[in-house]
Amino acid sequence: MSETNKSVSTMEDLKVFESFDAMGLKEHVARGINSYGFENPSKIQRIAIKPMMDGCDIIAQSQSGTGKTGTFTIGSLHHVDAASPHVQVLVISPTRELAQQTEKVARGIGQYMETSATSKGLKTASFCGGTPVHVDQKALRQGVQFVAGTPGRIYDLITRKDGPMRLDHLKYLILDEADQLLEELFAEQIRAILATGKFPESTHLAMFSATMPSEVLELADRFLKKDHVKILVPAEEVRLKGINQYFVDCERDEWKFDVLADLYKHMSVNQAIIFANKIPTVEKLTKRMLDAGYTLECIHGDMEAAERKKRLQDFRDGTSRILVATDVLARGVDVQQVSLVINYEMPNSRENYFHRIGRSGRYGRKGVSINLIGSADELALQKDIEKSYSLSIPHLPGDLAGVDM
Repeated sequence: MSETNKSVSTMEDLKVFESFDAMGLKEHVARGINSYGFENPSKIQRIAIKPMMDGCDIIAQSQSGTGKTGTFTIGSLHHVDAASPHVQVLVISPTRELAQQTEKVARGIGQYMETSATSKGLKTASFCGGTPVHVDQKALRQGVQFVAGTPGRIYDLITRKDGPMRLDHLKYLILDEADQLLEELFAEQIRAILATGKFPESTHLAMFSATMPSEVLELADRFLKKDHVKILVPAEEVRLKGINQYFVDCERDEWKFDVLADLYKHMSVNQAIIFANKIPTVEKLTKRMLDAGYTLECIHGDMEAAERKKRLQDFRDGTSRILVATDVLARGVDVQQVSLVINYEMPNSRENYFHRIGRSGRYGRKGVSINLIGSADELALQKDIEKSYSLSIPHLPGDLAGVDM
């Protein structure tokens, strides 16, 4: 990581690879990709994997649900020395769920790596708050090559004096959902991690997110090496192609539940996520919907990690068809059957809006998002989104048969 003058390659400079075979992947990575179920590379994978394989620093913006995790996993695994038991890839994510999902993807793609004459499979771990530190330290002693974790726990492991996580062999540091990592909650921790001086000069930095506010671009300008790659999506593409966005004017917040119930009477939905801003709202809405006979789960940041994981898995398995959540679920959680996202309350930022609605329409599928507008402030935020990204969010049609999901 460096602060030298930049020579930047942009999207127009990059070669596009239409297949994984054309990228020159290591055989065990190619087998892992095939086994994991990836057939053809997504748009971001076609242009961003090869620069990482070539050892470039990179800042990449991609629509949510288009394969960011696969991109940086495949690109970074090209550099992992199978014979070395040391941490070689470190991914920092804003939530436990995203870190655990990243580890799962890495473990699947790296399953054919021969780490010794008698052992096969990339050694992975997820290090997050809420679990004893000594468990993570034990995993490090046994050998971990790919680590995914949350900022607080990663900083703790890097800086502690008793059994720290050594980064002498680190090939790639990856900041996933970089915009959220640089929001108030995590920004100080991320800057502290980058300032520890624990990273070798040869370590490459990769930054990925669906949105790229000024804070992210400023950090990239400071820490990315010379000759880095910059992949930014034009504003008109950020609106998430394939997701039809609508709103309903509920006039008052207290009328939103009746509007929601009416929607469910007239819409055929596979699975849906309903977002609210605060935990009490999630719990109150969940109770009202359960009392009304809906089958659903809720998830929020105050829950024990094991309980959140169980409820999310129940939703993935189809045991429940509706999930009511705070923004803890807005980033990186991949449930491909979700066809509808409802903003029961509008989020507090434009960035969170796009992360929320990106939970539908995963990997090119059709999706619908509906904003329930109950105040002038919510309407103002929606108009700000429309203006900033040159898009129009129309009223939900009265005839819901015409809504494509």
